[in-house]
Amino acid sequence: MARPTVRILSRYLLRQHVPPLVFALAALTSFLLIQQIAKQLGNLVGKGLPAGVIIQVFALSIPFIVATTLPMAVLVAVLYAFTHLAAGNEITAMKAGGVSVGRLLAPVLGGATFVACLAFVWNDQVLPRSNHSLRVLLMDIQRKKPSFTLKEQIINEVVGGQFFLRAARTDPATDKLKDVTIYDLQDAERRRIISADSGQMAYTPGGQDLYLTLRDGDIRQVDRTDPTHFNRTFYRANRIRVAGIGNTLERTERDSYRSDREMSICEMQQVVRETRDDVVRTQREMERTVQNDLRRLAGLAPLTPVPELAADTTPPGVYCRLLPLLTRWLTPDSAAAQTPGKRASPPLIPQVSDTPPSRPQLRNPSAVTPGVVTSARSRIEVAQDRRAMYQIEIHKKLALAVACIVFALLGVPIAIHFPRGGIGLVIGMSLGVFTVYYVGLIGGEELGNRRVVSPVLAMWCANILFTMVGLIALALTRRPAHSISGLNWTDVRDALR
Repeated sequence: MARPTVRILSRYLLRQHVPPLVFALAALTSFLLIQQIAKQLGNLVGKGLPAGVIIQVFALSIPFIVATTLPMAVLVAVLYAFTHLAAGNEITAMKAGGVSVGRLLAPVLGGATFVACLAFVWNDQVLPRSNHSLRVLLMDIQRKKPSFTLKEQIINEVVGGQFFLRAARTDPATDKLKDVTIYDLQDAERRRIISADSGQMAYTPGGQDLYLTLRDGDIRQVDRTDPTHFNRTFYRANRIRVAGIGNTLERTERDSYRSDREMSICEMQQVVRETRDDVVRTQREMERTVQNDLRRLAGLAPLTPVPELAADTTPPGVYCRLLPLLTRWLTPDSAAAQTPGKRASPPLIPQVSDTPPSRPQLRNPSAVTPGVVTSARSRIEVAQDRRAMYQIEIHKKLALAVACIVFALLGVPIAIHFPRGGIGLVIGMSLGVFTVYYVGLIGGEELGNRRVVSPVLAMWCANILFTMVGLIALALTRRPAHSISGLNWTDVRDALR
């Protein structure tokens, strides 16, 4: 009868974690999403975008937020659930019934492992696609309206090759300009330079045309057919219409460029393999160049060029080999189109030349050129920096997923050790752990990009630290002399001291 009891206990512990996990994930994601909306909403609304596009921008921001808040939600759920169980003396009753702390920890780690697998799939498959779509959409929005991309003290191109505008000051909220200079090249026969003390921009309802209302300025005009003719006109108010400014949202259909945060693990591993081959190829070329320079100084024939490395098209790693099989199993087969067979071409008959091959001519001895070696070393440095950047992103995806398990291991002994901490312990401990973890993650990423430490150590240092703390706290909790009845915030303060 032990096995059904064990199953009941495991299901009971897991049910205690589901509501706080869902609530914490929704609350943390909503909080960070509201911050994102408050930061970006003003710029998006002022561009005259449809409501659907604005909603799409913030919807595409959710996957990145969820990837960050999911480990947080696991820690909050574990702390809340076990603090609640310990405060109700349920942990004491389980221990009195012969249930050890390790037995209580097993279903929690199992559930955290399941969440970690979901987080890994989310970080590897959903997050890169959403990041790519969000970047492309933001670039399309940025090209929509010139008033928000208008830079001060810079000649801005309003209409390609025809109309340029410079303003000393711009106010995106009111579309007001100060100290305006316009270079009008729309007419092939004349060139105009329009200056104004101030101006106001406005758009037609369709958003296709731009109206500029300029005040207190002059117009200088030169006729290209007669350069000696110069006309200057002063005005108090001048209204200019610029047609076809492209104030419509043109969606990019295909964008092949992807940064490291827009790639899956398999794609980044392929880039790492290519950079590794590039480093090996560059080192061989550098060595062959030095050898040829030395042979040239000695009057010997140069060596043959370095052969190209064969491109390895096999998927890197076991995961990348199994992923296409799983994808084909989950998705329906597509019908293959039949292609006509190719006719066999006649064999080529080699032509034999009667002239004997010429011997290679030796070049005159010259000094060894250090510029080639310096260029090769620079290429190697660039390739190694690029490889480190992609390796860091790979390990970051893995580390964030494994953090769900690490936080579960850390939260159980802390909640058991301080049962009377209540919601204050949950909030305070969660904020402290989150701050230390993400500061360590960001700092490790910076050190890894500079190649001060290896990418593995840079991304896994925080996980290793909290795993050690969790194991030590678990060992202290499992001691026979441990009691959970008298610990509160005073004990937390004494432990910190």
